[in-house]
Amino acid sequence: MRRRYFLGSAMAGGALPAAASAAREPASFRTTQQADVFLDRPQTGKPHAGKVLAAIQPHCDDIPIFAGGTVLKLIDEGYRGFLIRTSNDEMAGSGATVGEVVLNNERDTLEVTRRLGLEKLYTLGCRNHMMDGSSKLELRARLIFLFRLLKVDTVLCYDPWGHYEENPDHYVTAQSVEAACWMSGGRWDYPEHFEAGLAPQSIKEKYYFSRGPQLVNRVVDISPYMDRKVDVNLANVTQGPAGENGSRLRRSLAQQGRKLPLLGDDDDTANRAYIKDLVFHDDAELGQQYGVAYAEPFHYIGPTEEYATRYIRENTVAL
Repeated sequence: MRRRYFLGSAMAGGALPAAASAAREPASFRTTQQADVFLDRPQTGKPHAGKVLAAIQPHCDDIPIFAGGTVLKLIDEGYRGFLIRTSNDEMAGSGATVGEVVLNNERDTLEVTRRLGLEKLYTLGCRNHMMDGSSKLELRARLIFLFRLLKVDTVLCYDPWGHYEENPDHYVTAQSVEAACWMSGGRWDYPEHFEAGLAPQSIKEKYYFSRGPQLVNRVVDISPYMDRKVDVNLANVTQGPAGENGSRLRRSLAQQGRKLPLLGDDDDTANRAYIKDLVFHDDAELGQQYGVAYAEPFHYIGPTEEYATRYIRENTVAL
């Protein structure tokens, strides 16, 4: 769970209060690349009404851990959303057989979809831990189809350029998403889609998260959504660091005649406290750097306008 970030100089110079900027940074937040960092705070109303997001993950616990608060925030601000899981989740979690593991993870992912406020889950069924042997061309084509079908404006997924990523499912998914975003808006890529009633769909915003060092340029304040993020992660009981691990630890300690006061005296309290205070300690630590309670980091790529286009728009006059 421990993540390290490449944070730019703006963290100390722009978004942080003076007292926080003067504090010594933990080793995990030392700057190694320059980037302007934008602190994205919750907005009132529905500023994103009419937009569609796709939260894309290889495994059932990726989006809940790294982007759960941001997805909840965007949905609350007006987005409609869908969850896309690229693997079949056969290699991790509880179950007596591979089939049980797949079924248990599917049930968890459906519940995660519901708790995030997303409309539907799409599972693409690639072999778990073997996606580097799968056809990236096929995966990219299926993602392009879904982006056009769902009219996706914004994606959230692993960073295709995240450093030291061990899991092939993570980087294959991320690279396929990046290429699909680029091609989805083209009229010559898979033109048969258009005969079926679809249209080119340009992806306008990307939120990339990473398990390792990353060039972070956007930090999302998820403080109002933290308890709901905990609820989402409670759904992943089959695999991952959250789920029911708090109650398991409480029972294990009790058998040894010991207790951890943080975990309270019942399973629900134990699970919630374990997730919020231990699993998501990084969210609190990053939030402290920015003067908020909890935050999630991303490399964000937003809409851009070329200089020539802007110049023409701003300087065109009547004859």
